Amino acid sequence: EYSCEYGSLKFYALCGVGGVLSCGLTHTAVVPLDLVKCRMQVDPQKYKSIFNGFSVTVKEDGVRGLAKGWAPTFIGYSMQGLCKFGFYEVFKILYGNMLGEENAYLWRTSLYLAASASAEFFADIALAPMEAAKVRIQTQPGYANTLRQAVPKMFAEEGIWAFYKGVAPLWMR
Repeated sequence: EYSCEYGSLKFYALCGVGGVLSCGLTHTAVVPLDLVKCRMQVDPQKYKSIFNGFSVTVKEDGVRGLAKGWAPTFIGYSMQGLCKFGFYEVFKILYGNMLGEENAYLWRTSLYLAASASAEFFADIALAPMEAAKVRIQTQPGYANTLRQAVPKMFAEEGIWAFYKGVAPLWMR
């Protein structure tokens, strides 16, 4: 009758896979737009508008330049989606069980908000390292062109903190 039992490990795994697909793929698909947006924020004199930003990027780096940062975007947002969708269901059931069936129903909006906030807390921790690498790749010319170049360089320069400096702003967002 059902593909899996509600609250089972398979259920959580399917929710997590849904998060990987919905977050990882969609964010990766818009990497060119994100790249230009980030560059406009960092250097508004050079990247004056969206269309100008695309033009400058293609002139300097070719069409492939529009894909800079795709790997950390895909990995980071896949991890975020996995945690966001999977943990949301975990926390929804956990908090619902703590409240009891009647209170969980009566307070369902608050329960959903608490479950969502709890899941997002962990999802942002999973996203932060790849988001930090992506921003370096996209906005610091000559720093690194790939994830494999960026990660060891960031770690050598700043240690593990280089990957988590942005987690508090993600939580505030």
